Amino acid sequence: MAEIREYRKSTRKQLDIEQLQDIRFPACMILGYSKITVRELLDLQPGSIMSVDRVAGENVDLVINGKTLAKGEVVVMNNLLSFRLVNLLSPEERLKTI
Repeated sequence: MAEIREYRKSTRKQLDIEQLQDIRFPACMILGYSKITVRELLDLQPGSIMSVDRVAGENVDLVINGKTLAKGEVVVMNNLLSFRLVNLLSPEERLKTI
């Protein structure tokens, strides 16, 4: 039998930015895309190289919560791969990615 939950409506009229600053979203850098066969997938092992649809030096996409929000470049900081923001997409550009 389905569980029935009751939700109370918030009495707040609006949220201010301080209340939103600590919310976490999944973020990832998309280096490129490629289509591979199941055989190629099963053959992958450490050291395997996969081609993607980007060229060296091209910007990578920053995807937050499944939406592309910015373009940037991969940099190394403290021996870790990191992201340097190059261009924040405008609201119009972000709508095109939906």
